[in-house]
Amino acid sequence: MLTKPRPIRLKGRSFLALSLTPELPFEDWLAGLDDLAARSAGFFLRRPVVLDVDGLDIDKADLRKLVEDLNSRNVRVMGIEGARPSLLGPDMPPAMSDGRPASDFEPPDEGEAGEKQDDAAAEPVVAARPAPTQALASLVVTEPVRSGQSLFFPEGDVTIVGSVASGAEIVAGGSIHVYGTLRGRAMAGTAGNGCARIFCRKLEAELIAIDGFYLTAEDMEPDLRGRAVQAWLEGHALKTGILG
Repeated sequence: MLTKPRPIRLKGRSFLALSLTPELPFEDWLAGLDDLAARSAGFFLRRPVVLDVDGLDIDKADLRKLVEDLNSRNVRVMGIEGARPSLLGPDMPPAMSDGRPASDFEPPDEGEAGEKQDDAAAEPVVAARPAPTQALASLVVTEPVRSGQSLFFPEGDVTIVGSVASGAEIVAGGSIHVYGTLRGRAMAGTAGNGCARIFCRKLEAELIAIDGFYLTAEDMEPDLRGRAVQAWLEGHALKTGILG
């Protein structure tokens, strides 16, 4: 007796990816990417990436070489945005469009911190969403964010009552407040909010970023380490200062 096959279930689901926007000449842009990777070891590890080439005057060979150069750096391109159909082929990442701004992560680990992130690779990504009865403006996390965890809240501000461990990551569409020690990565204003700020009671961060502009641990002033600090944008420069 033949049995009726079960229907195939198709579901829609959103995932957060980094969006890279290369600039010409690619050699110079890749050199800058190598510098970021060197100072923030493991930043691109296991991260899906969308390549945004909108407005670039390139041909198919240029785009293919760029993807190959990124692959050789362990940057996995899951899709290409803004490319003419003639630039793509069956052996290239697929075309993507209509991505909602959320992160850019920003994006990084450094030295020992990068090793800790690798050790904690099994930790889950926390896609933070408030309960239906809550406003979509802010999220309060009452537990420490552990090494290897990533917390994404593109809707607004994030407040961490505890600390953020090395190898952990906070990504917020608005501002980030950490009432403990910030040892991991904090990326605020990821939906294009240049007015967002980052506050922490004790700065030991691997990376901080606002609206795509970032500072790694090497870039931060030494006298800020271990202090209560805020960060904000002035034009295209990320500024930091001691609170109080």
